[in-house]
Amino acid sequence: MPRAFILVMDSFGIGAAPDAAGFGDAGADTLGHVAAACAAGRADRAGLRAGPLALPNLARLGLGEAAMQASGRRPAGLPAVAAPAGAHGCAAEQSRGKDTPSGHWELAGVPVPFEWGYFPARLPAFPDELIRALVAECDLPGILGNCHASGTEILDRLGEEHLRTGRPICYTSADSVFQVAAHEETFGLERLYRVCATAKRLTAPLNIARVIARPFTGRHPGQFRRTGHRRDYTTPPPEPTLLDRLRAAGREVIGIGKIADIFAGRGVDRSLKADDNMGLFDRLLEAAAAAPEGSLVFANFVDFDTLYGHRRDVAGYAAALEAFDARLPEFEALLRPGDLALISADHGCDPTWPGSDHTREFVPVLFFGPGLPPDARRSLGRRSSFADMGQTIARHLGIAPLAHGDDCFALRA
Repeated sequence: MPRAFILVMDSFGIGAAPDAAGFGDAGADTLGHVAAACAAGRADRAGLRAGPLALPNLARLGLGEAAMQASGRRPAGLPAVAAPAGAHGCAAEQSRGKDTPSGHWELAGVPVPFEWGYFPARLPAFPDELIRALVAECDLPGILGNCHASGTEILDRLGEEHLRTGRPICYTSADSVFQVAAHEETFGLERLYRVCATAKRLTAPLNIARVIARPFTGRHPGQFRRTGHRRDYTTPPPEPTLLDRLRAAGREVIGIGKIADIFAGRGVDRSLKADDNMGLFDRLLEAAAAAPEGSLVFANFVDFDTLYGHRRDVAGYAAALEAFDARLPEFEALLRPGDLALISADHGCDPTWPGSDHTREFVPVLFFGPGLPPDARRSLGRRSSFADMGQTIARHLGIAPLAHGDDCFALRA
């Protein structure tokens, strides 16, 4: 029985989506702009990387051709490939947001037809009654932050005050999110998780998608580091996803990184965590070696988004892409006959774009592996929904069709 693998390169957009202007993102292109910066020498950093963007394995699978379909331009440094080893295309999102849960849920067959609630970009960002209730119910001395902020900038700004006062740092972004940062040792992980569980209940009437626990270590600005003990408290998907359907069919679903959190724990049998992309890739290899027949391994590689996209770190984004690309042959070597793998993304986060928010973009659709028939190694074109990818995985794993999406391999009339 075949297996399937989904590798989400969190925030790896490949060109502005058709509705990008409505999000203020007309012209955004995460891959294209990173590649252009590398080609121009603007992404060189001593001890990290230099020169044109080098992604030979993703190029071999058809990334350049997918980007051409999305943006009409070939990213600098990605050569034309006459016969890509994978089926390649791009997909636009139907869901109304450009957030992580919406992107992942739609990829798993459930577009999000409603609008999430958001906190306004003003000071204070949160309603007074929400903060009063959180402080009272969690017996807190107060909170810090109460604003829109970058997760790393706010640690350097308020981390020492948090250590001195014991007040957790609460902040948000353009996403539908309430984030709580606290020191892993002095505040305590379990206490942080309890605060976040309470915050999730209190923000439910506001239709906030996620509350995120952001534990960190360190004592001084420049030393503060977020740890791998992050936990997302997420609103459950509105319908059964590919993951739910697989579990109902008796299949095993293994989540790597924040997948279980994104799906509110639904449909995931085992969750494997790590602190960074390379640690997550190690967990992917472990799962690929041991996952049973008929299973799905679903991995999220978060560093592209949190460490480089939101921070607008072009060189860091480029280096992370190259590190991911270099390890793909290790993964491919563990695929068994019949296995099908997919590389995609959940939204964009163009590190050259103004601000620090996600960008509304096409995402890559790259299917590959022994389970990909030779006649399927072709262009999949522009897909109108991420749900097409979930539908394709459902068909490959032999379960009934999902409620949304078209099989990418079904020939169009």
